[in-house]
Amino acid sequence: MEKRVFVTGAASGIGKAIVEAFCMDGAKVAFCDVDVVKGNLLSKQTNARFFEADVKNEEALEHTMRVLFDEWGDIDVIVNNAGISEFSPITETTVAEFDKILATNLRPAFITSRLLAVHRSLQTEANPYGRIINIASTRYLMSEPHSEGYAASKGGIYSLTHALALSLSKYGITVNSIAPGWIENNNYETLTDADHEQHPSQRVGKPEDIARTCLFLCQHENNFINAENIVIDGGMTKKMIYI
Repeated sequence: MEKRVFVTGAASGIGKAIVEAFCMDGAKVAFCDVDVVKGNLLSKQTNARFFEADVKNEEALEHTMRVLFDEWGDIDVIVNNAGISEFSPITETTVAEFDKILATNLRPAFITSRLLAVHRSLQTEANPYGRIINIASTRYLMSEPHSEGYAASKGGIYSLTHALALSLSKYGITVNSIAPGWIENNNYETLTDADHEQHPSQRVGKPEDIARTCLFLCQHENNFINAENIVIDGGMTKKMIYI
């Protein structure tokens, strides 16, 4: 079966690697992003369908999915990847800035999942296959100062994932999250030996590490992996560090 895949925030970084991986795997892929230049370039390189859409905009995100429902009939895989990393001291962070991070990193995962559930509930012939993968972060369980918004959003992804897995079970959809650690999206060659050696795996992560995990979760026979969070961090969250 040719998988029908939709990825949010995928013009660059981890999202781009996910789009490329699914295209190489023979899937029919669409993605959205606010970066028109990079989005069109990736679309040209992979033949994936690009939509200019800001995930903070509920109407734009839902419109994108409805276009795909009309053209494809259904969506088999959603990867909720869109996210921003904005850090500032709590004394200088406004409520609006906090809300912006949640509206970008967390709320869209609910919007896309809800709309897929509504669509599936209206179908006369059930689709027995479905996958939702939410991109979290190891910051769902560990933090640095000045990261309240980001940590809250990724903690929310972690909890939303297992709640969705139970709610969407009747539609044949498994829901899992992936928590990346240090994934270097740019200039990997400029990393130092010290950067790599602090990881038990002896290297910093790459976007492709996350993309391969997405492919694994989407294999038909892996439907027993459900409501789970998979940490991909080279072992860093298990490393005891004393100063």
